[in-house]
Amino acid sequence: MNKINPLHIGLLLIVLLVFMIFQLSKVKTELGQEKDTYNQTRTLALDLYGLKKVYTNKQQIQKSINRILRLSALRSAKIEKKLTRSGVILSSLSMDKYAVNAFMSKILNGSYMIYSMKIKKLDANKVALKVEIRW
Repeated sequence: MNKINPLHIGLLLIVLLVFMIFQLSKVKTELGQEKDTYNQTRTLALDLYGLKKVYTNKQQIQKSINRILRLSALRSAKIEKKLTRSGVILSSLSMDKYAVNAFMSKILNGSYMIYSMKIKKLDANKVALKVEIRW
């Protein structure tokens, strides 16, 4: 009576097989969730890298600001450029409305990190302007 019944061993193997299949399906779903998380993190990292590359390139920002300031519509505005450690400050004591329109269209359509912008109306056609751009 000390013999092991082969049906008991077969039943044990079947239960063990069902348990392993259940664990395998559980691990597969976790793996799928981790893949999704990895892909989301990867796309976010690529987006942040691209944004950092565009917004923190100091030389490119300086070149484009100099190009904007050389526009013929802005020469009469006498925009002063002051370089700081963290960016550049552009200011003008008196600009006409056409110069403001040209300047704002170039600045707002470019890829600049505008930290502050102050526009004060002096009269119907003139404004004072101060824009701080950081890198």
